[in-house]
Amino acid sequence: MLTVLAPAKINLTLEVLGKRSDGYHEIRSVIQTVGLCDRLRFRLSRNIKFGSNNPALVVAESLVSRTTVLLKQATGCDKGAIIEVTKNIPMVSGLGGDSSGAAATLRGLNRLWELGLSPAELVSLALRLGSDVPFFLYGGTALVEGRGEIITPLPPLPHRWVVLMMPAVPRMAEKTKQLYGSLKPSHYTDGQVTERFIRALKTDEGFEPSMLFNTFENVAFDRFPGLKVYKEHLIKLGAKNVHLAGSGPALFTLIKDRTEAERLYENLQKQSLECYLAETTANKGGIQ
Repeated sequence: MLTVLAPAKINLTLEVLGKRSDGYHEIRSVIQTVGLCDRLRFRLSRNIKFGSNNPALVVAESLVSRTTVLLKQATGCDKGAIIEVTKNIPMVSGLGGDSSGAAATLRGLNRLWELGLSPAELVSLALRLGSDVPFFLYGGTALVEGRGEIITPLPPLPHRWVVLMMPAVPRMAEKTKQLYGSLKPSHYTDGQVTERFIRALKTDEGFEPSMLFNTFENVAFDRFPGLKVYKEHLIKLGAKNVHLAGSGPALFTLIKDRTEAERLYENLQKQSLECYLAETTANKGGIQ
């Protein structure tokens, strides 16, 4: 049996530079993986079979299934597999669970089926599955540009604890598409916020939580009813620099001190709020 972890992600910066001629949006974003992970197990089989510990996840209708079909079509492989998904990342949260699962499936089946696909070939396939998928082939801290296909690994973010909260707000169909559609030209930026963040990682300028930025916050708190209340509540409990995770509705804060992070996490638990405590993770080099 082969086991592959599929980590969640947060956007440390997310700038939209404008709309492209192909209908996609040009982005510039620093993305970071965290230690909250789904777990995918792969076993050789004659046929393709899926399973999950979460009854709400229909794996056969997920990106994991689409990835399996794409790999078989692209390579002509006639092997099968049993793929079991243990879900820990909340679904439809902005934390990238489905995209991460797709990348894990690319890596897992490439090894299980002995396909020998190169990193460039894996990235090319990943982009056909979704804009976030190529990043998860790298993990760690990375600059993501274009519509998600241009990945540049960065020096690792200084270690931080990550407290995540999943607000109990109504799920929004095609939320990422809706958030992009809600952006106005005044919400477009020139990439300098991200450039400053990268410079801080590479020099002695020093990373500061105040450098975090997500342009979707300009519209998400109006689009998700009640989301602003959850953010304010998180701040009242002691969190600083609370931000939207990707397209949301998950919220997160970065904390340097473990005791402080655990205290905030425990306070959220006491109030029966869906929350998670994780750490930032580093890429060990190359596509993982």
